[in-house]
Amino acid sequence: VHLGVLPPTIQKLMKGYNKYLRPFFGNGPVTVGMSLDIASIDTISEINMDYTATIFLRQRWTDERLCFEGNKSLSLDGRLVELLWVPDTFIVDSKKSFLHDITVENRLIRIFPNGTVLYALRITTTVACSMDLTKYPMDKQTCTLQLESWGYNVKDVVFYWTRGNQSVSGLDTLQLAQYTLEDYYTSESEAVYETGNYPKLIFHFQLRRSILYFILETYVPSSALVVLSWVSFWISQSSVPARICIGVTTVLTMTTLMMGARTSLPNANCFIKAIDVYLGICFSFIFGALIEYAVAHFCTLHQPNAANAYMYGQEMQEREDEMNGIVTSIGSSAALRARKREEMLSRAGSTSSPSPSDNKEEKPSSSQPQSGCAKSLSVARRVVCFLNCCHVENPHYIDNYSRLTFPLSFIFINLLYWTYYLYF
Repeated sequence: VHLGVLPPTIQKLMKGYNKYLRPFFGNGPVTVGMSLDIASIDTISEINMDYTATIFLRQRWTDERLCFEGNKSLSLDGRLVELLWVPDTFIVDSKKSFLHDITVENRLIRIFPNGTVLYALRITTTVACSMDLTKYPMDKQTCTLQLESWGYNVKDVVFYWTRGNQSVSGLDTLQLAQYTLEDYYTSESEAVYETGNYPKLIFHFQLRRSILYFILETYVPSSALVVLSWVSFWISQSSVPARICIGVTTVLTMTTLMMGARTSLPNANCFIKAIDVYLGICFSFIFGALIEYAVAHFCTLHQPNAANAYMYGQEMQEREDEMNGIVTSIGSSAALRARKREEMLSRAGSTSSPSPSDNKEEKPSSSQPQSGCAKSLSVARRVVCFLNCCHVENPHYIDNYSRLTFPLSFIFINLLYWTYYLYF
């Protein structure tokens, strides 16, 4: 800008002015006051761990070379900032920033009679924010906006908030999509680098995520799927297609819901989030309901129930008694034939008695069938009793137990889950 086109007052101020030297050069540091006006916070991204905000940054400092007579301030064109010294302020964690330039660059320069300069900018910046997602979506995030001087250390420039915590405005009317602004405050510190200590101003703000969206989008559908999987407990075990259809459908639907819940989060995130824990619990209950029917159906096919086991035992007892009666009758008939033979021999005048060999041949015929049948029948009875003791007497009781244990367990785990993540 050529000085000849400026008004006489400005020409007088700019005469001999060196913009490359800071105010009070060689006479102590220059003090710069900061204030912010948050116009909007457009995007808060968990995937990129950052937020995008549009801010009005206002800086005030005193330049003794710009004092003039009068009681009114001078508002200059923003393009005249090229003639003045301005602080080299930058946003520390900024990933991408730009100065708005429609219709012209959004700068404001105002000079007061005592040499105070007001310099305002409209900036949109994307700032990194480290997030802890272990309690997602019941999490709180604390993000910061840090302002530092790039080249001037604390011996040259001092930063301060002009009105303390009231230096940041616009947050009371700020509307965010998924968050609620809970608290904010300002602080002052120094940034320590290898090249020296530099002034730093920090604006802290705490955001709480609104959980209502996630309750309607994830928690209610997943809980409804768990309840739907319990319907199979009231369906007859003989209805195999119906129960298998409910189990497989709920498992697949729950898998789809779990995949959809992860699409809005970082893929390489090592956090075990609260929503992952809940979806895992729901999937375990749904999968458990499917396994329950498999176990009950297996017991129905491979184990007789209590009535059948009792009838089977009675039948085996009757068969054993019958076999014992047959063996007894066989033994008694053999003895009768032996006596008749003796009588016939005695009538014929024979004095010989039955040889011991004959008696030995008869005895095994009466004892061997009895011992073999008794042993086999007793072994069968013991096997039946063992099966009845090791397995459920009636497989239908499994469904009756599941109708009570599954809902009570789910309610108990829900109480533990919500208590832990909401209050701890």
